[in-house]
Amino acid sequence: MEVDYSLYLVTDRSFLKDKPLHQAVEDAILGGVTLVQLREKDASTREFYQIAKEVKKVTDYYKVPFLINDRLDIAQAVDADGVHLGQSDMPINIARKILGKDKIIGISAGNVDEALEAEKNGADYVGIGAIFFTGTKKDIDTPIGIEGLREIYNSINIPAVAIGGVNETNFKEVLSTGVDGISVISAILGKNDITAAAKALCK
Repeated sequence: MEVDYSLYLVTDRSFLKDKPLHQAVEDAILGGVTLVQLREKDASTREFYQIAKEVKKVTDYYKVPFLINDRLDIAQAVDADGVHLGQSDMPINIARKILGKDKIIGISAGNVDEALEAEKNGADYVGIGAIFFTGTKKDIDTPIGIEGLREIYNSINIPAVAIGGVNETNFKEVLSTGVDGISVISAILGKNDITAAAKALCK
């Protein structure tokens, strides 16, 4: 599958007021989002599955790749296009055995060693960050910044997206490192006009 990583949306329903997530995802895709990762940290397995089915109908319709955060079982259950895994999640080689060679597997990396290991173990892409301080991840000690992003990106030969505090005021500086895309949550879902917010972030 050809994947366009340029505008990578990670979901977080806490930013949505009354709008259903599948509607917000559609609005974001209409604004230019090229890849969607469903992230549900607090949902039960059944709720996660139901939400994934609803969102996948939208991503399938617009032919946008659909990834599940962490949960290989949910990814399998809805036949998602792949998963995004953190450093403490399932090892890539095991995830690959479970999902198969045709699925997308991305890995979070916060330093050069993690990125190189992800590449060596067969990751399709890495999510590098956090670039800046962000309200959506509370466990960050020190953001890596633009130079940290540049160093990690230049150390690998697979696609990478920058995540963590990327928004409409700094995304051009982030993209100046050559990174393949930006990964955002609140910069799209936290806005009143989701489609316009996505359009503003398109290169």
